[in-house]
Amino acid sequence: MRWLVRVVVVLALLVVVALASLLLLPGERIARVALDQIEVQTGRKVTLSGEVQLSYYPILGARTGAVEIANADWSDNGPLLRAEALKIGVDLAALIAGDIKITGLEVLSPTVLMERHADGRANWEIGVDGVSASGQGTPAQTSDNALALSLDRALVNDGQLRYLDHATGSDLTISDLSLDLSWPVYRGAAGFALTARPAGMQVISVSGDIADLAALIEGGVTNLNATAELSGATAAFDGVLGVPAQAQGSIALKTEDTSATLAALGVNGVVLPRGVGRQVTLAGNVTLTQAMQLSLRDMVLQLDQNRINGALDVDLAQTRPFVTARLQGGPLDLTGLADGTGSGDDKSAASSDGWSKAAIDASALGLVNADLTLKAPSIALPNLSFQALDLRAGIDRSRAVVTLNALQGYGGNFAGQVVANNRNGLSVGGDLSVSGVEMQSLLGDLVGVTRFTGAADARLSYLGVGQSVHQIMNSLSGEGAINMGRGTIEGVDLDSLMRQGLATGGTTVFDRLSASFTMKDGDLNNPDLLLELPLITARGEGRVGLGKRDIDYLFTPQLGSLEDQGGLAIPVRIKGPWSSPKVWPDLERAVDLNLQEEKKKAEAKAKAKLEDKVKKELGITQEEGQSLEDAAKQKLEDEILKGLGGLFK
Repeated sequence: MRWLVRVVVVLALLVVVALASLLLLPGERIARVALDQIEVQTGRKVTLSGEVQLSYYPILGARTGAVEIANADWSDNGPLLRAEALKIGVDLAALIAGDIKITGLEVLSPTVLMERHADGRANWEIGVDGVSASGQGTPAQTSDNALALSLDRALVNDGQLRYLDHATGSDLTISDLSLDLSWPVYRGAAGFALTARPAGMQVISVSGDIADLAALIEGGVTNLNATAELSGATAAFDGVLGVPAQAQGSIALKTEDTSATLAALGVNGVVLPRGVGRQVTLAGNVTLTQAMQLSLRDMVLQLDQNRINGALDVDLAQTRPFVTARLQGGPLDLTGLADGTGSGDDKSAASSDGWSKAAIDASALGLVNADLTLKAPSIALPNLSFQALDLRAGIDRSRAVVTLNALQGYGGNFAGQVVANNRNGLSVGGDLSVSGVEMQSLLGDLVGVTRFTGAADARLSYLGVGQSVHQIMNSLSGEGAINMGRGTIEGVDLDSLMRQGLATGGTTVFDRLSASFTMKDGDLNNPDLLLELPLITARGEGRVGLGKRDIDYLFTPQLGSLEDQGGLAIPVRIKGPWSSPKVWPDLERAVDLNLQEEKKKAEAKAKAKLEDKVKKELGITQEEGQSLEDAAKQKLEDEILKGLGGLFK
């Protein structure tokens, strides 16, 4: 706010000049003298409405009418500053001694317009103390008559600040702006308390101490200790601040209720799971350069029970800030994700037979570009736990890619990529693989099933498009496969069940399990499920509706070999919605599978009986190696020749 302080100081000085001239000038000339001097100092036209009211006792002071300072000549959005009135009080004894000591300065209901031209010019860069007007040309050296005064107390009440940036299209309004400033010595410390309400947010309060306010006004650097508060959240800075924007020092941030803080910032309805940051503390050393390069070193971030250390760099000079982070976490506990992140009832949420149709807002992917790495010795998710996490996440123009460089768990390794792309509508995809994963511990943690043992390899690639979970699940495409070697199924002995009809528990030992699948339009099709036991083979084929949440699948256990051992196959049909599928034996298919030999024998017997009857009725003699068809043809030829021969007798 360097420029605003300069303008206020100029106003104060010139009103003081007017007061000092009371004994020498007629009252009607005082306002004109002040107005002329402001215009000389700022290079902007100043309009003063109404009369100047003067007071002599107990404080020498004045109250002006409405004041306006004109905007830059390239703007047509109204004045730079407009205020209903200025109230100024001075120390008469100090004034007589030749010092300017302002005991009180109050600006009533100011409206300030900060505006940046598309070519980079700024309307607040005015000709005060060597600053070139409107940012043009090379700043001159600081004048010999630099402003030198003191303020016992300065007040700004009920102000409004609007920031317009024609290059980026930004239009930000801050209302309820108030400032209480104590600056008793010009080349000394100043204390301040500021409150403001940015558009769509609750009131933010900032208070602190500036070691040398004059140095800051004149474009130098000085020490700053400041604390900001918003809805129970606090942020503190202790270091060096300079103009143009530059800073270096330590920061500390803390939220007691992050959801409430986000709501105060205008982001409503966010309910964070435990472990993601219901409560947040952040500490580190921050540096901001004039080139708008922000860095955070020695960072310690606490998200509830999770602690993360590292370093962060942000390039704020780009149109879309670029964030680079190198993070190292302790054991990460994200089991709180199971608590959900919803903000209440959602009529579009998934029911028992459908996915949520609520719109997914993925606009956050377009806020920044990023390159992030995170390593941790372990990570716990709802019902799952892993070790040796090493991931890299990149965001480039609304497209995020998370790469698993390493992730271990359940005796195996996980790898792959997950992508979310919101450049032209939302799409999600991935290419994942696992190797050597022990299914008993994985399925036990995931779905509570511990009867299935064995190591598995699997792969999955998928792509879904849509603005809701419903659309994405109904558009899924891709492929995958799973393969297992020797393993067991505890609690059931399929061999005894199939061969003897005894459901006596026990353990099924299988030699192999494999399956592949393809996905299209939200349907998963598996043609080749195979489960091999020493004496039993089970096959499966069918469709699983990932989008429609239904299933139509045929599972066929088979005892021995139907061709060689007269084995028995019992197909089981599974069909219906996931919530209540129907399961029944497919008798028609069972007949086709189990009575093939009987059908062949019956067909052969019927054919032999028919042939005997034909030979008897037609008197056909079938020679060895001759088919009945050939014998019938021969018989017919013989009879025809006999008939033709009789015509010539």
